[in-house]
Amino acid sequence: MQCQICNKNDATIHLTEITDGVRSEMHICEDCAAEQGITVKSQIPINELLSSLLAVQPTDDELFGPSEKEVTCPHCGFTLEQFRKEAVLGCPYDYEIFEKSLPPLIEKAHNGKTTHCGKVPSKTPKDARKKVELLNLRQQLEAAVQSEDYELAAKLRDKIKNCET
Repeated sequence: MQCQICNKNDATIHLTEITDGVRSEMHICEDCAAEQGITVKSQIPINELLSSLLAVQPTDDELFGPSEKEVTCPHCGFTLEQFRKEAVLGCPYDYEIFEKSLPPLIEKAHNGKTTHCGKVPSKTPKDARKKVELLNLRQQLEAAVQSEDYELAAKLRDKIKNCET
């Protein structure tokens, strides 16, 4: 897509403005954006993003309990306090060492979700979408049976049968 101002460069900045319910879009290049006084922060480092998400956390004592925040990884020496500051873990063993402390942080960072629930791209063929839907239904069915929610399991079983035909 070409820049709507200079009509030379590729548009890399896409602005959307909604005024009185009317949506207007503008697609411009970085040079024209600079001339217009529009500043864009192109990438946010992952550490900065995670730090900002973790900054709104409850206190350590509320979240972990007083003794857990003093735990140190025997492999890399990493602590929960370092994780709060740097927003990265020190080594793969940290997931096991801080196993009880990480789920609340992950849940907070992902709006209450602790399992991946990604989207299927819109250009995906119908048969692939159907396979993904069936896979999700089967996982839900398995979870319902595990939790002995047989009424839900029966509904999911029926949905699976309908999808397969």
